[in-house]
Amino acid sequence: MLQNQDTMEILSNSTSKFPAFLLTGIPGLESAHVWISIPFCCFYAIALSGNSVILFVIITQHSLHEPMYYFLSMLSATDLGLTVSSLSTTLGILWFEACEISLYSCIVQMFFLHGFTFMESGVLVATAFERYVAICDPLRYTTILTNSRIIQMGLLMITRAIVLILPLLLLLKPLYFCRMNALSHSYCYHPDVIQLACSDIPANSICGLIDLILTTGIDTPCIVLSYILIIHSVLRIASPEEWHKVFSTCVSHVGAVAIFYIHMLSLSLVYHYGRSAPRVVHSVMANVYLLLPPVLNPIIYSVKTKQICKAMLSLLLTK
Repeated sequence: MLQNQDTMEILSNSTSKFPAFLLTGIPGLESAHVWISIPFCCFYAIALSGNSVILFVIITQHSLHEPMYYFLSMLSATDLGLTVSSLSTTLGILWFEACEISLYSCIVQMFFLHGFTFMESGVLVATAFERYVAICDPLRYTTILTNSRIIQMGLLMITRAIVLILPLLLLLKPLYFCRMNALSHSYCYHPDVIQLACSDIPANSICGLIDLILTTGIDTPCIVLSYILIIHSVLRIASPEEWHKVFSTCVSHVGAVAIFYIHMLSLSLVYHYGRSAPRVVHSVMANVYLLLPPVLNPIIYSVKTKQICKAMLSLLLTK
């Protein structure tokens, strides 16, 4: 009788509309989580401090109140958002083994993680457009990239992210979950969550595909087209010395684009085609995908952009 009661209790809890998910740290290395948290803390500290300093420098230095630096400040803001969005769950697992997260907390985290990812993709497109105008049509630079137009572009990025992410998350609410809800990462990732559902998920998959097409599917060709036009314009009119000067101004942006899209593609490939790969590979790739761009972007822009470097040095020296 007691066994039947236990069985009924398990069955009654096996299907839930409001489940708790279990986040994953570094599989197989749970005993070393405290030590693994040390490099994670260093990466988070670099990402938070580096992007905060760039934002502060651009806001306080009037010489940097130009379109290029406005877009850089947007990039730093989105990187800060991505870092903060995953910080609590990742360090919670590594420090306190706090693996459980409710559906609503998961949805909130996905809203910010996917939202800031969509916005960062938009910022990279806007920066590519800014570089195109600066190099190919410099005489109209100030008339095309006015402050009001830059604000409009920023609002468009935010609006696009919200419009794309809300249907994706609203479609999670009707789903039922009836198995061990163990996620593959230390944060909530939409494709990972819907794979655990026992309900039909074609609508969720189609919505995710539409979001992917309307972000990466549009943004990547736009960035590539911008650089094709830049290369065509520069090679047609410039000397080798001028080629080097022009392309050196694009190095930082190209680096940011490469870091963002290569790791996004790598994570997607591992997730869709690397099912047989060890779980630790999925976990490491997922954390690298979120941490590496916020860590490397401020370093790249600080080293490769002389104005940012000078402003940061003057800020440090005045202290």
